[in-house]
Amino acid sequence: MSRRNHLHDEMRWRAVGMLQAGARQSAVAKELNVHSSVIHRLWNHYQRDQNASRRRRSRHRRITTTANDRYLLQCARRRRTLTARQLASQLSVAAGRPISC
Repeated sequence: MSRRNHLHDEMRWRAVGMLQAGARQSAVAKELNVHSSVIHRLWNHYQRDQNASRRRRSRHRRITTTANDRYLLQCARRRRTLTARQLASQLSVAAGRPISC
């Protein structure tokens, strides 16, 4: 029996409806063919936010370029005792713009 990693919105609302009707979390999990922890997290999310839809995550933009990554690696290999903060300050000087760590 294969299991899904996540539920689509339609299935999430179906699960919430079943739980509101009084079904046990384990029965809902078995019905939807997912692990009981998925239903448990869904129910907690619904009770907290009154929303069963999946949270949309924004993708973070890269702060350093591939060339900057190579430069950091080269600096770290040359001077192994440098901290991340010191490496970031060296890159800031080399790149001419602030880099946070």
